[in-house]
Amino acid sequence: MTSRIPRDSRLRLVRAQSPRAERRTGADRGTARPLTAPGAVTQQRSRRPAPRPPEGTPAPGELARMARKGLADAVRVARWADASLRTGGPSRTAPSGAGASDTRGARGTLSDATAERAAADLALTPDQVRADWDTARLAGLIEVHGDSARPGWRLRAWDRDDAAVLRGWVALFDAWSLSHAASCELAPALVAETVEAMPQLLTLLQLSAGPVPVPQLLDLLDQRVTELRTERCEIPYGPQPEPVDPADTPSLATLLDWALRALAVVGALTYADGQATLTPLGSWAVWVKLEQICVAAQSPAGNIEQSADDMLRGCARLRPNAARSEYRAWLAARPVGSAVTELLDAARGEDALLRGLAFEALRVVGAPAEAEVRAVVDETPLRPYALIWLAEQEGADPEDVHRVLTRDESTWLWVDTAAAVADHGEIHLLVRHLESAVQPTVPALLDEVRRIGHPRTVQVLVALAAAHPDPALAKAVRRAAFQVHTGGV
Repeated sequence: MTSRIPRDSRLRLVRAQSPRAERRTGADRGTARPLTAPGAVTQQRSRRPAPRPPEGTPAPGELARMARKGLADAVRVARWADASLRTGGPSRTAPSGAGASDTRGARGTLSDATAERAAADLALTPDQVRADWDTARLAGLIEVHGDSARPGWRLRAWDRDDAAVLRGWVALFDAWSLSHAASCELAPALVAETVEAMPQLLTLLQLSAGPVPVPQLLDLLDQRVTELRTERCEIPYGPQPEPVDPADTPSLATLLDWALRALAVVGALTYADGQATLTPLGSWAVWVKLEQICVAAQSPAGNIEQSADDMLRGCARLRPNAARSEYRAWLAARPVGSAVTELLDAARGEDALLRGLAFEALRVVGAPAEAEVRAVVDETPLRPYALIWLAEQEGADPEDVHRVLTRDESTWLWVDTAAAVADHGEIHLLVRHLESAVQPTVPALLDEVRRIGHPRTVQVLVALAAAHPDPALAKAVRRAAFQVHTGGV
């Protein structure tokens, strides 16, 4: 018995190996069979050559320099908030001498008092501060949690990690329609159609590699909006309102003007003299998005159109690298929010193996899933997985993440993992799993397993008793299983 749950052992047992675990020696690798029946598919695929951006695209370091320059004002406000509004620790922000709820207005915006204080300290206007604050939030430099805000991990890595800077800029690029909100006079449905049509216009700009006249973009927008309306084939039911006078309907030219201005605000393009041109950052970001579509179209195991449950079951038969590629392809084909929701729903099911795999897929999602994962911490079956996931996101050493769990939470996770082994693994893995328990002796483990009340306790103990070669230990485990089943002590 060991004094903790080794992360590598636990993840190996639930088919969710870490990159560090994958670098074992050949001998070790031979003993780390996945939790599938003998003969399970360990699918290999030819490696797709690393894609190269279009010729003339600046190097990543130069792109990061451009992104830092464009987001300098947002970084300045984020750092002011970190330094000036800090209470109780470096990861939280709140006004000095006030509750965290005073920091923000509705939906994470700054309160008037805080905006004025920042404006005075930074020699800006309150409106400029609010705009920079919103940009910082969209780029992940500031993260809002409930009634408080804290510096995002990208702010910590801003000066040293070019990849973090570029991911932050792409996050802002993805949120371009929020960075420069449409006029309230524009109908939400028309704005939504324009947002949905813009990727095709951006692709045209990227392929043109130069200025494109606005009339040409307007013609393409008109075609794409017409296609979207045709695809929906909406048939109205019930009483209908009086027809709207076309003169009262905002023109597509107005919507296109708004969209191009919003994209110019985030630095994706320049818009002047009746034409639009992608900036180097904008061209690179569009290329990245097109590559993501290609990844989605080349789903390694063909699970891209499956539900989260079916996709995860398919990934249980893949080696770790192939499984992560499948997660990426599945995620690339869906909006992040709905994908995270679907993965968490899969994790709530009765299959413990899917629970572990769902959180491994959420590791591929990364920071955008934090709010949803944090929201399930109080759900008993998901709590150990969520706490470990959050600790990893906050930079904890992979070998020490188990320390965030209480003894009962560690025991619950041990039983849940054992259930996955019993349902999907080979018998010797269940015996080996006994060695990963946090309790120093088998009797202590059995006492705590009975106490925590995991719904699969009886099945796990019966399977362990049947698998263990030591007759005395197997007898003790069977007795514990009988006591849990009958409600005895």
